[in-house]
Amino acid sequence: MKRSIGISTWVWESPLTDANLGGHLARIAALGFDAVELPLENPGDFTAAAVREALESTGLSPFLVGAMAPGRDLVAAAPASVERTQAYLMDCITMAGSIGSPTVCGPFYAQTGRVWRMSPGQRREAYAELRRNLEPVAARAVEAGVLLGIEPLNRYETSLINTVDQALEALEPLLGNGVGLALDSYHLHIEERSLAAAVRAAGEHVVHVQVCGNDRGAPGGDQTDWGGFLQALDEVGYGGPLNIESFTADNAAIAVAASIWRPLAPSQDELAASGLAFLRGL
Repeated sequence: MKRSIGISTWVWESPLTDANLGGHLARIAALGFDAVELPLENPGDFTAAAVREALESTGLSPFLVGAMAPGRDLVAAAPASVERTQAYLMDCITMAGSIGSPTVCGPFYAQTGRVWRMSPGQRREAYAELRRNLEPVAARAVEAGVLLGIEPLNRYETSLINTVDQALEALEPLLGNGVGLALDSYHLHIEERSLAAAVRAAGEHVVHVQVCGNDRGAPGGDQTDWGGFLQALDEVGYGGPLNIESFTADNAAIAVAASIWRPLAPSQDELAASGLAFLRGL
């Protein structure tokens, strides 16, 4: 299947704001991408009007992503924290609807980097709590015509949902009702025995896909089974873009959050260009 290719503005900078989004989207379009991931780290960082103007001038397709910063939790947290997290996710849904993004994706269950041990019974209770607290957010997504893509993360960034099978167990009653799965090749490469098998297990619930090399750099020339991964995406009928998600080591906050301790390419533009060239050639 011929796919469009997108990239996250996190490759260059964090946070994305009205002041810098026009320049980033112009750069991304000039490099030859079809789509852009727009991270809304905090409500108010950028406005729908500024995004729409930049999209109109570049022709890029938008895909909104969220960030589970400290204090954002839907499980094992104080009620006030859960309410703030729900409000943040609903703000993301409103923004997505305003700019034409079909999805809002991210690890929408607990603060990234928060890990704790759970017995099987405690895990079942955590999943039940997640469903209860995610349900009103999913209902808002349905009203807005937007899909939530819940992303499994690797074991170093969460202990709640690491694999596709865990995501299916945790979310099963909500899947197809405003909720799907967002798959990131980086996390799958760490947690799954087979990228292709994980995609097939996710099946029709795949609503968004992020890609990078197994070292978090550009896709291509790495250990990832790209052929098997893309074949499986074709088999399950995923028709969305492949979105490169990598990060810069030059931004202190994002480098620490994503454990980017060294440059992953001679320049961020080169990372983007080489990744795009590789994906276009598949």
